[in-house]
Amino acid sequence: MANTKSAIKRIRRISRQTEVNKSRKSKFRSSLKKMNALIDKKDKKEALAYLPKLNSQLMKIAKTGVIKKQNASRNVSRITRKIQAL
Repeated sequence: MANTKSAIKRIRRISRQTEVNKSRKSKFRSSLKKMNALIDKKDKKEALAYLPKLNSQLMKIAKTGVIKKQNASRNVSRITRKIQAL
């Protein structure tokens, strides 16, 4: 257990930040699943309409450091290629 006052505060801060990061990571996964569902349904029009929103969400999550920027870019790139293949 933490001994100093600052260490106790740090534990509180880390636990709050962990919750925030979990929610962001969950949002990341669910948005990818939604896009993959649109691709599986072969709904090109809706997939193209959702792509800018997905890109924005992934880049915001990457900016906070939950995922790396290259990871977000790679996901967007792969999804864009899948949409074009429809």
